[in-house]
Amino acid sequence: MSHIKKFLLSILLSLSLIILSLPFQTVSAKTSNSIAFVILSTYTSTVDIGDEFYIIAVTTNGSFPTWKSSNSKVASVNTYGKVTAKKSGTATITAKIKNAEASCKVTVNKTKITISKVSSSIERGDTLSFSASTSTNSKVTWKSSKKSVATIDENGTLTAIKPGETTITASADQSNATCKITVKSPTIKLSETNITLFRGQTARLSAVVSSTVPPTWKSNKKSVALVDEFGEITAIKHGIATITATVDGVSKTCVVLVEQPKITLSSTELSLKKGETATITATVSSNNLPIWSSSNSNIALVNTSGTITPLQKGTAYIYASEDGVKVRCIIHVTE
Repeated sequence: MSHIKKFLLSILLSLSLIILSLPFQTVSAKTSNSIAFVILSTYTSTVDIGDEFYIIAVTTNGSFPTWKSSNSKVASVNTYGKVTAKKSGTATITAKIKNAEASCKVTVNKTKITISKVSSSIERGDTLSFSASTSTNSKVTWKSSKKSVATIDENGTLTAIKPGETTITASADQSNATCKITVKSPTIKLSETNITLFRGQTARLSAVVSSTVPPTWKSNKKSVALVDEFGEITAIKHGIATITATVDGVSKTCVVLVEQPKITLSSTELSLKKGETATITATVSSNNLPIWSSSNSNIALVNTSGTITPLQKGTAYIYASEDGVKVRCIIHVTE
């Protein structure tokens, strides 16, 4: 460090002749033989955080002064008058010799941050890129006040998580700049609002969601109609069910009517002798196969194809049933 001392001393000696002839601020004290004083190269200075500069001091005895900062957290000073600005505020830098001292007021500017956006509205799942500049070229850190609504990474890339509001803060050197982010509630539009089906039939509902997030599907009556995760509806039995598509608390519905079919028989009354057979057909509007049954299997039987076999004299009813609808054919069995 001796070469630094020699360098500073040469500067002080060279400047002393010039500075002594100019007006200056001093703090002096009388001794029995002489007046001691200190002259500084500057008495006020305004700098940014991170700046460094030297204060040159000229003393009457030619010795190096001791240096001190009134607030080293704002601005520190080393043995040779080198000042380092650390955070915004003011500090007094004092050079002192025996019986004399002089001070420089240092003002450290607050770092200014300029952010690329001050407000924005986006949908869930969207991303947004932020940038920020600082007056000191300091590194910016990012923070979201509600990470459940939106997160932001160290590079300033924001990701919307769910509807709501959050504040994005860019920070540097204890200074902040903010942006208000609104994650919008989505809009949903269904391909159908009313659907009519018969038992066993299917239909596909599609949903257009502004946030492109897939909806959650639900049926309020699973005994009537089911819906899967892709919006595929399956009719189970006659009745009415409401299918709901929901995204982030926003819902749209479709009413599903499962109709009862109409059944028409080829015959409504037949007379058969024992040993004879006959087949009746059923036309079902749902195109589903009916279920065949006999009211008295001792008199007449019927198979799954509608073929009737009489067994003994008497009367029986042959039924064709589908989804709660039942029609009959009267069978008279004779000897």
